[in-house]
Amino acid sequence: MVPPANSNGHGARPRSRRKRDRAAKQQALIIAALKLFASKGYEATTTREIAASAGCAEGLIHRYFSGKAGLLPALLEYRISKEVAELAQHIRPAHSLEDECLQLVNWAVEHMWADREFLRVAIPRALLDPSFGQVLRRVGPLQMARALAARLRKFRECRALPDADLHALAQFVTVMGFMFGFMRPAVLRQDRKTAANIAATIAKLLVRGLPSERRFQQPAHSLS
Repeated sequence: MVPPANSNGHGARPRSRRKRDRAAKQQALIIAALKLFASKGYEATTTREIAASAGCAEGLIHRYFSGKAGLLPALLEYRISKEVAELAQHIRPAHSLEDECLQLVNWAVEHMWADREFLRVAIPRALLDPSFGQVLRRVGPLQMARALAARLRKFRECRALPDADLHALAQFVTVMGFMFGFMRPAVLRQDRKTAANIAATIAKLLVRGLPSERRFQQPAHSLS
């Protein structure tokens, strides 16, 4: 009779260990896929090559991602979740709305540059595959915009904005990141420092048009 699984490792592996093993293999396959897609192109890369690079069985790609086509959405979700976590854990909120917007634009520019290999793969694929284009729009900019809007809402000026305006401000940050962190330096070959400086200047101009904190402060003479 086969002994039941237990926490001492006899019999079947504990469920928590199986989950960790699965997560580690999924991550290895995603990272391997990104490297191969970036170097060889999506179409030219085979699942056998991805599995070999990750040190995993090829069948796991079909089990975890339903084939090669499922790797790009998984890769997108993996990168966005990492970036949202980084934003929450490592980027401290600034003391003013202007400083926060500048900080967020600078961060978006840097992280889009760091994502340039993925974007070189994802954008052409989105043009060819409308279903992936929908995933890219829904999971990428929209999820990041929600995280940015939650940060911005903590400022009094932003709490006075309609939800649509606040969402647009958060989208502005992601657009600045994409344009000046990826399109200008990676595609148009503009100097990265020049591109980042332009993004910061545009952000400053936009913030100056937002409601000022001083507008929410009642003059002292009106209190008497």
